[in-house]
Amino acid sequence: MYVCLCHSVTDTDIRRLVRTEGVCSMRELSRQLGVATQCGKCGCCAREVLRDAVHAARSEAGCAALAAA
Repeated sequence: MYVCLCHSVTDTDIRRLVRTEGVCSMRELSRQLGVATQCGKCGCCAREVLRDAVHAARSEAGCAALAAA
């Protein structure tokens, strides 16, 4: 789904950036993708997607660490 129409950013883009670049803050997200820098209406949704993506990435990392032990 599109999160930021001004910059054509989707939830998939945000999740990918969290996984590949380790982005974990709105400041980093805005810097990388321009989210919430134009009209700002996407800020709330982007923050939710970011929070979910960071939580999922941390859970996956935790599971991988447990599986390696």
